[in-house]
Amino acid sequence: MHIKALLVVASASAWLAACEQPAPPAPQIRPVRAVTVEHRTVSEPLIFVGQIKAQEETSLAFRIDGKLIERPVTVGERILVGGLVARLDSQNEQDALRGAQADLASAQAALAQAEKLEARQSELLKRAITSRALYDQALQQLETAQAQVESAQARLQTTQSRVKYTELKADVSGTVTAKGAEPGEFVRAGQMIVRVARQDRIDAVFEAPARAGYRIPFDPILEIALIDNPSIKTTGRVREISPQADPVTRLFQVKIGLENPPPGFFLGVTVTGMVALDSPPVMTVPVSAIIEADGRPSVWVVDPTANTVALRAVEIMRYDPSAVIISKGLQDGEVVVTAGVNILYPGQKVRLLSGSS
Repeated sequence: MHIKALLVVASASAWLAACEQPAPPAPQIRPVRAVTVEHRTVSEPLIFVGQIKAQEETSLAFRIDGKLIERPVTVGERILVGGLVARLDSQNEQDALRGAQADLASAQAALAQAEKLEARQSELLKRAITSRALYDQALQQLETAQAQVESAQARLQTTQSRVKYTELKADVSGTVTAKGAEPGEFVRAGQMIVRVARQDRIDAVFEAPARAGYRIPFDPILEIALIDNPSIKTTGRVREISPQADPVTRLFQVKIGLENPPPGFFLGVTVTGMVALDSPPVMTVPVSAIIEADGRPSVWVVDPTANTVALRAVEIMRYDPSAVIISKGLQDGEVVVTAGVNILYPGQKVRLLSGSS
């Protein structure tokens, strides 16, 4: 009987001790900041580095063969229209010119003799002193002499032109960018002697990656600045985009026609070009929203009904200085936690702080 009493007392004590234990605490509600995500167009600045080049380069060459005896210009020199570029040995052309002049004088003398003969035979024919056959012969000699004079004049013009062709003069103003022959060499007709870049029309030429090359539209305005002095700048418009990439670099050449370039934009100087392009609609979140889970980038997504969070893996297109571009994993209108992501756990209740968007 004594033992039963002890058991009853022990059970009662245990029950009382259990009743005195505190109830489990209520789930903690974590205050967080969040944003509502949606697809939107963002402006993406693209910066290129390139060089100033001429829009047009002209190769100057002789029209005839000959020995080059003089080339007073060299690479880097500025030349004007009509300026002497090079000269050939003209001895043969001068000899040919003197021969053509002599042939013309001889033909003109023969023509004068034939004219007198034809006039005399014509007068005798009117007086019936000579025959029609003799007059016709005189007339034929006159026509032959006239033809010979015309032929001699043509040969003289040809030889005169060849003498002029021994001097190569610039037909454009610009800067010599290359030379193709040195004095003493025998050059062929059409062989490049110097190449001239026109200074009045210049391009900023850049090599753009495929992603940028395809997206740059024609005729956008770009800002071009000298790389060693960015305060010297101008604007330009896209004039040409290469349809094919370079087989080695896999880059696309983009030519920007400059508008009123200031002093300092010389051929060959290095410049930078910047254009802001609107991207296709993308979804962005702050960098602070990204957390790594199981080796994958993830974000905390808020359930607006239960006010709880769930971890969601996402795919990142790229990182920008102030945001992360998300390609997959989120839907328009979803709420993503942007602050306090490292102290959350799945299913935790949260409270959105004021200022969350």
